[in-house]
Order: sequence, then C-alpha cells, then structure tokens
Amino acid sequence: SRRKQRRAHFTADSAERRKRMSSTLSADLRREYQIRSIPIRKEDEVIVVRGTYKGRTGRIVSVYRKKYVVHIEKLTREKANGQTVFIPIHPSNVVITSLKLDR
Repeated sequence: SRRKQRRAHFTADSAERRKRMSSTLSADLRREYQIRSIPIRKEDEVIVVRGTYKGRTGRIVSVYRKKYVVHIEKLTREKANGQTVFIPIHPSNVVITSLKLDR
C-alpha cells in the first residue's frame, strides 16, 4: 500500500537505499550482462534521460543516499555568492553507460 511504501522509503537504512537507488543500464550493457538495472555507484559513467539536463553525460561524483540523489561531474550551478555546487539528480533519471568494475 502507499502508506507502507512511503514508510519504507523514508525509514530505509543505507544498505536498503543503495538498492533503491538503482539505475537502468544502456542497451549495449544490458546485452552484455543480461541484467536491466543495477545499484548506481561512484565513478560510473551516466547519461541524463529526463528533466532539464536531459542528454548531458558525465561521471558520478557522489551518491548521496540520505537525499536519494547523485551528483554528476559536469552538472554544476553557480550560487549567488559565486560558489559552485553540484545539481542533484535522481538515479531513476539516468542511464548507466559504463560501469566501474573493481570488485
């Protein structure tokens, strides 16, 4: 039910959030690994497929589990005081184009 789903979402621990923050793989990776989606990870290459930044590509700089967002290398904005900050993007709005495999 909606209520239980919302409770699960907002009270999820870090390990559960990792799973919930999965992204779909690109067509060629999907063929290669026979898997549709995978938990997103720092250093993965992604392309934004939804929203204002649709079509922009970059590397994942950080996976912010507390806020359910990822920060992408070249997606930054300048604040009024001149400071540059990363623009938060939800993992469901990106497609992984290359994986960081070292484990």
